[in-house]
Amino acid sequence: MKYDFVSIMDRVGKDAIAVEGLGVGNAPGKPKEGFDIIPMWIADMNFPTAPSIPQAIAERIAHPAYGYFKPRREYYDAIIRWQEKHNGVTDLTPECIGYENGVLGGVVSALNVCCSRGEKVLLHSPTYIGFTSSLGNNGYQIVHSPLVQDENGVWRMDFEDMERKLKEEHIHATVFCSPHNPCGRVWERWEIEKAMALFEKYNVMVVSDEIWSDLTLRGHKHIPTQSISAYAKNHTIALYAPSKTFNLAGLIGSYHIIYHPALRDRVRKESSLSHYNSMNVLSMYGLIGAYQSEGEDWLKELREVLSKNVDFVCDYIAQYFRGVKCFKPEGTYMLFIDCTKWCEAHHKSIDEVEQAAWDVGVAVQDGRMFFGPCHLRMNLALPFSRVQEAMERLKKYVFCKDEINE
Repeated sequence: MKYDFVSIMDRVGKDAIAVEGLGVGNAPGKPKEGFDIIPMWIADMNFPTAPSIPQAIAERIAHPAYGYFKPRREYYDAIIRWQEKHNGVTDLTPECIGYENGVLGGVVSALNVCCSRGEKVLLHSPTYIGFTSSLGNNGYQIVHSPLVQDENGVWRMDFEDMERKLKEEHIHATVFCSPHNPCGRVWERWEIEKAMALFEKYNVMVVSDEIWSDLTLRGHKHIPTQSISAYAKNHTIALYAPSKTFNLAGLIGSYHIIYHPALRDRVRKESSLSHYNSMNVLSMYGLIGAYQSEGEDWLKELREVLSKNVDFVCDYIAQYFRGVKCFKPEGTYMLFIDCTKWCEAHHKSIDEVEQAAWDVGVAVQDGRMFFGPCHLRMNLALPFSRVQEAMERLKKYVFCKDEINE
């Protein structure tokens, strides 16, 4: 490989919540003495980013003035080129692109335009904790439509449940997560078409979080929600960012794509009301650096690394952790692990499982925050050697009472 996805990056003292936030709030606890941290919780990557990004930022930093500015044409051109090459979007113009400080801020601004605070909003569960907190903080009532696993363990939308809730609870806004976090589904076209037909039938505005769209794994392809139908194009506010793809969350900077002019104007006005939704000059250059040919080459290698990690961990769990189930993600680098049967068989609670993992430095996340009742959420964006070490520790110290190992 051309790029380094093997070296273990020391993030201590480099402002990384992943390693310095342990033991605070809802973060995993610190490990016991003798164990180092393997950060597998917060959704950022433990890899150096694409070299074109720090290069673009460094070139701008070299000019010693950082005053007021407007986004460069290159910023919009980079997004348009990226969306066309990776998502097949051929009709995107700069007018359709708007800056957002973050995807969650964009979600709230979009909902404030689509409905009134206090109204009900449909979301699928399991649910990303960021949706839960941001919608709750802004007075929206979340109505969950649970995803269900089919006979092959694939997470599917329950269209009958969705329709019943849209109809009976008079819901006219939804937050759609594509690819889905935390389940890792990359929705097929027919699934999005069927969901969008329901949204059109019940006059539902769609806020589509597509921040994971670049991180599809081997054999899977992202389909933009807005590409599904004329209704989808004109009634969807899509949100993107290079932050998940290239590990740039600390730079702050996302963008929306809105085709309908009136809807676009209203969202831009709503986003501006805080007088704080403004681009950082370095985040602009970060995006420009990311959406270059070298960023594409780096991303291609990253997808292979993540696919290998996912295959290894899912196979390892199936072989050694009887009673622990996981759907192999089709996108993202997060794994949602169901420990229900293992806990029942060994008379353990998920709290005990989590604590045992944290004690030996495997810093996984509590899945209950995502509406997984006996689940762990695990970040697999680490060098393979770290992923192997984490699995070995879980086998030796956490799931060691499994009879399959005897």
